[in-house]
This record gives sequence, C-alpha cells and structure tokens, in this order.
Amino acid sequence: MIATLRGASVAHARRALAGQLRQAGIESPELDARILIGHALGLDHAGLAAAASQQLSDLSATQIERFAARRIAREPVARIVGRKEFWSLPFAVTPAVLVPRPETETVIELALALIDRQGARARALRIADLGTGSGAILLALLSELPNAQGTGTDIDTDALAVARANAARLGLADRATFLGCDYGAALQGPFDLVVSNPPYVATAEIATLPPEVRDHDPCGALDGGADGLAAYRTIAADAARLLQPRGHLVVEIGAGQEQAVSGLFAAAGLAIATTRHDLSGIVRALAVTRR
Repeated sequence: MIATLRGASVAHARRALAGQLRQAGIESPELDARILIGHALGLDHAGLAAAASQQLSDLSATQIERFAARRIAREPVARIVGRKEFWSLPFAVTPAVLVPRPETETVIELALALIDRQGARARALRIADLGTGSGAILLALLSELPNAQGTGTDIDTDALAVARANAARLGLADRATFLGCDYGAALQGPFDLVVSNPPYVATAEIATLPPEVRDHDPCGALDGGADGLAAYRTIAADAARLLQPRGHLVVEIGAGQEQAVSGLFAAAGLAIATTRHDLSGIVRALAVTRR
C-alpha cells in the first residue's frame, strides 16, 4: 500500500517515497524518488532543493503516489516520466522502443575510437544504425561528428516516429534520416560506419529477465531467436554490401556472445577489429572491419 503524501513538504515526500521504494526492493530508491517527484512538480534537482520546505498540493501528492505505485510495480522510471538520458542527451521513450541503457554507450565509445584512428571527427561520414529504436545510438554519434550524415532503420513505424521526434528535439533532424525496413534491407551503401544494438536475448531466456525489462521493453527488441544470434546472422550477411573498404561495423552483444558473434562475422569475410567492455567488465561492444 502506498502511504499518502498529502500535506507533506517536498523534502518529506522525497524521504518518504525513497523509503517506500527501498522497502519494495528498488535498487536506487533515492534517485528514483528525486526523479519522480521532480517530474510531478516540473522541477530539476536544484529546483527541488529550493522547494524543499514547500507543501505539496493535493494534486501533486496524488500524482506522486501514482508514480510510486507504478515504480513499485517495477515499471521503469524512464517509462513513467517518458524520457531517458543517454550520452548526456535527453531521449523521449515510449512503449515502442527500448529504454537506452548505459552499457550501450560502449558502442558509441568504440565507434568514436575507430573513427579517431582514421582521421578528424569533422570529416564527412556516412553512418547507418540498424534497428534504431529511439535513435539513441545514431543521434549520439551525430552529436559528436558535426559533418556526418546518418540513416536509422527500423521495422516498427511507431519506433521511427520516436526517433524522428528525438532528432528534431536535439536539433539533428537535418542530418538524420529514418527508414522503415528490416536492418539494412533498404539501404544503399557504402557507409563509413554501421552500428546496431540488435535483439540478442535467446527466446527461452526472456522470461528470466528483470520485470522492468521483460514486462515493459518491446519483445521484438529483445528476442534474438532460439540462440540469441538471429539478428547477427542477418547483419553479417549484409555487412560487406553496406560497408565501404576499411569501413567499420560496431554492434552491441550480450554477455558471453563474443566468440559466437565474431565467428558469424568472420565467416562473412569481415576482419575482427576490437572489443570494448562495459562497466561490469562484460564484453559489450564488438567491432569488425570490411577488408
């Protein structure tokens, strides 16, 4: 049961909500409480601190209580507030797209490292993002590469609408195009860089995922087939056509998939370039190069 916050000050509401979330086993109760209360009141972190002694209106208290119930039911904070920060950029999220995750930033880091090896970031580049979802990977890269042009693909028209809206909100719509197709099927290469965070969870393992993921992320963005590798097979078969010589493909992979995914790309004639670990020490991004 969610305790009422009517008549509480902002500071008391933060403490009370954090306590409720902690008791429910939420991993980051203080942070979640701050974000949810800030969203309900339309205040950032500094605004919340300044308003600490102010009393909540009944309407605000009711809104916060509703948010608390949703979070305790394991709905992710990003889904409740409708946005998520990724690569220090704000992205809108809807039920049509994955919530961008910190580990996916390894794809950005590795892609930029490979680009830096070959020249200045200001040079003209063509980038493709296969299965773009919210557009997070593509738009993060465009934010770092001022003269790059990017194309994101997705089979879900609702996801493409989210990506387009994010591009417009970030001021990147003039350099980002979004196309409805399966991975690279409708793309015309060559591209200097191709990136992807494809579905890589084996079908039978989806039921074991945390409820924040299992019950709220779109299944099509999670389900990688019987062995979790179906998307990589599709991407590998098309990679040589999409990449220019010495062009790079960088993909996110699941824990323990490095050898299997590397084998698929090597069999397709691509040279394994390098990998990058996430903050948990898991190989999370894999790069290959067209010879």
